[in-house]
Amino acid sequence: MKKVATRFAPSPTGPLHIGGIRTALFNWLFSKKQKGNFYLRIEDTDQERSKEEYKKQIIQSLKWIGINYDGEEYIQSKKIDDHIKVANELLKSGNAYKCYCSNEEIDEQKKRSKQKKIPYIYDRKWRNKNDADAPKDIKPVIRFKSKIEGSTILKDLVQGDVQIENNKIEDFVILRNDGTPTYNLSATVDDHQMNMTHIIRGDDHKINTFKQIQIYEAMKWELPFFAHIPLIHTIEGKKLSKRDKASTLDDYSKIGIIPDALRNYLLRLGWSFKDKEIFTLDESIRHFNIEGIGKSPSKLDMSRILSMNEHYIKNINENELFDQFIEYCKLFKKEIKSNKQDKIKKSLTFLKNKAKTLEDIFNNGQYIITDEINFNNDDIKLIDDKAKKVISRFSTEFEKLEKLSRETLEPIVNKLIKSNNTNFKGVGQPLRIVLTGSKFGPGIYDIIISLGKKEVEKRLKNKIVLQN
Repeated sequence: MKKVATRFAPSPTGPLHIGGIRTALFNWLFSKKQKGNFYLRIEDTDQERSKEEYKKQIIQSLKWIGINYDGEEYIQSKKIDDHIKVANELLKSGNAYKCYCSNEEIDEQKKRSKQKKIPYIYDRKWRNKNDADAPKDIKPVIRFKSKIEGSTILKDLVQGDVQIENNKIEDFVILRNDGTPTYNLSATVDDHQMNMTHIIRGDDHKINTFKQIQIYEAMKWELPFFAHIPLIHTIEGKKLSKRDKASTLDDYSKIGIIPDALRNYLLRLGWSFKDKEIFTLDESIRHFNIEGIGKSPSKLDMSRILSMNEHYIKNINENELFDQFIEYCKLFKKEIKSNKQDKIKKSLTFLKNKAKTLEDIFNNGQYIITDEINFNNDDIKLIDDKAKKVISRFSTEFEKLEKLSRETLEPIVNKLIKSNNTNFKGVGQPLRIVLTGSKFGPGIYDIIISLGKKEVEKRLKNKIVLQN
């Protein structure tokens, strides 16, 4: 039996779409489960739109989410001669023909189809004509001679048996009049030469699959298995496109979604195993199967992604969380001085509370990260004479402390509550404002301990607060 081989074949014409990442993930998991190989093929034959920056982004995106492909990237544009050779073989065997229709003729056919509100299918004008009748001033395209009679059944591993009448498949172009191959020819030749055993891709490729099966059969090549995954829709139920917000991987990494959390979410988006929700990488490989893929489109739910990310933030090892946080800050130029990093690391236990993203942790730790506090004007207004008195008396008592801990701070706070005839908020809120610039934030004991004695003493004397 052939060793299982799958591939992910994106075009480098834009940032990698979240649906593409899920397709790559399913292919990768299937191959790893079967002890097979997973390859990355860059389909860059569209020279005008293909860009090196997008190729790099695709490779980086796969690496970021933990999908490692086998061998080097397979670059489609380097194989064009092989594609052209197959087109000529199909021409020679009578499975393809030269079509001399002008662009104007094709446009007119498309126009008539549109007026009749029927799908455009080329009228096969040159299918049985002799080359001797060919006009001298038109360079021909080469069209595949599709089956006209009967039907074809696709034994889809996800969708089940899918049948189509052969006359619905037009005689599609396999070589343009400039001599360049089209997608269906290139993809089929590449899949054959790469010894692909399973083609797992979005179900918007189903019509392409029927075309490609005919090329396989005409060349007498062994057919791979096909599996078509339902597309990802927006929460409103529309097809997700690259123009939608949160459609590319960058949209998630820049707000601080953890790679494992997004991978876990995408795994569960249209696939299930019993009632299990959280999967380690090893569990993902061990349990993944094509039978678990649903037949209906899935809806991308940002609130669910954030919930999954929050779970990972709370449950992964804090050393690992810190490493990911620092990497995130470096990637998105959120500078944290080296002398502040240790304070952040020691404070992660409470900074990660209520944090749904790494960006939330960065925002929660702003009072540690910045040297200059930015005060919220509305919060400054809360510092009345009574609040200033609380800050002043706390400052006096705080300076006497030799050891900084919750146990040494609580008596001071309790004494201030009693002497000022107030409650915990009456003491904690003014202290939080003077120390962080906002009435919102971590618990007051956590703030004080994380800042350290010298920094707290300095901030307690802030003139902006005390002289407002």
